[in-house]
Amino acid sequence: MKSILESKIAVFGLGYVGLPLAVEFEKKLTVIGYDILQERIIELKQGIDSTLEVESEVLKKTRNLVFTSCLNDIKDCNIFIVTVPTPIDKNKRPDLNPLKSASESLGSILKKNDIVIYESTVYPGATEEICIPIIEKASGLKFNIDFFAGYSPERINPGDKEHRITNILKVTSGSTPEVAEYVDNIYKMIIKAGTHKASSIRVAEAAKIIENTQRDLNIALINELSIIFNKLGIDSEEVLQAAGTKWNFIPFRPGLVGGHCIGVDPYYLTHKAQEIGYHPEIILAGRRINDNMGSYIISQVVKAMIKKRIHVENSNILIMGLTFKENCPDLRNTRVIDLIDELMDYNANVDVFDPWINPTEAKKEYGISTIETPSLNYYDAIILSVAHKEFIDMGVEKIRGFGNNNHILYDIKYLFNRNQVDGRL
Repeated sequence: MKSILESKIAVFGLGYVGLPLAVEFEKKLTVIGYDILQERIIELKQGIDSTLEVESEVLKKTRNLVFTSCLNDIKDCNIFIVTVPTPIDKNKRPDLNPLKSASESLGSILKKNDIVIYESTVYPGATEEICIPIIEKASGLKFNIDFFAGYSPERINPGDKEHRITNILKVTSGSTPEVAEYVDNIYKMIIKAGTHKASSIRVAEAAKIIENTQRDLNIALINELSIIFNKLGIDSEEVLQAAGTKWNFIPFRPGLVGGHCIGVDPYYLTHKAQEIGYHPEIILAGRRINDNMGSYIISQVVKAMIKKRIHVENSNILIMGLTFKENCPDLRNTRVIDLIDELMDYNANVDVFDPWINPTEAKKEYGISTIETPSLNYYDAIILSVAHKEFIDMGVEKIRGFGNNNHILYDIKYLFNRNQVDGRL
């Protein structure tokens, strides 16, 4: 293996995870950023990042970073870091096709002593059981003899400008003790918060998968509690604020659970558990609760409308926010789509307003035509589904101005006080 300072890194996949990683490594080493999407490469070369994770001025200042969609351009690299998506399919089973495709492509250009480091979230064992055999077959090389592997799970939080890649502690691992040390030292070059070297790739994979599974279960508990409190006529936010006065109470809030991590990763773990003959009851129960929150929320919206004698069928409803979380353009696995689907079942007319999204992407991904500006004095119901700063800045009076004389305002995200809205979780 080359010394680290002589290394040349290829980052395979330039999304929310790969691009910030490539930009940081570029400060220390020569880096080539590779992505199969030609349009992504074009925008990055122009200094534009549509994910908004890296500022334009930062991109334009890079000197040792090249972007390409040509696989041949990265063949001279000796370290390959894979940051492709690991979604689920329509049956909520792991979709490893992007990971398999990346492994096959890398196998076609891999050389002796090269190292492939995976950052994509997977179930324990996936790297060595799925990815490595594909590389071996495509390259003709032998694992841990001719080439080596590492796993260092990503901890990117889209839209978070405080917790950035350099100040989040990084878990690392390698396929041999020597490679584990080598991989750990690579990341130490850019991670100011430090690293944690796991004893094996499987341990590192498992650590990543339970991070988001734990969060998913905590949110599921709060979601279930909010349903119970609603039936008891108690405001959930007031209960959570009171409970939060205890020093060790964990401050989760109810809501929709989407995105590429929390709403997806638990299914990778449950898939592997079922594969080895164990039925993970608690994890799947939490997933059922969170996956059904869209239906529950709309049932509450409809009840609030009926109380005001608003006819639901053919009503005009405004949904404010489509992204999976606040203040970022990420539409991946957004559960706001569940609200829209439920309202469509009532034959309601739904407008979606979100200043953060790319309308073309929304149309392509979900078939939704978003609006540029909501109409005034028009809507029978307004649903605050994402806590974008723009919505907070608008204030409740301006938002209510979108409604007609007899409308309801339902606040999923606790943006406003209880007495300012007609319903909330």
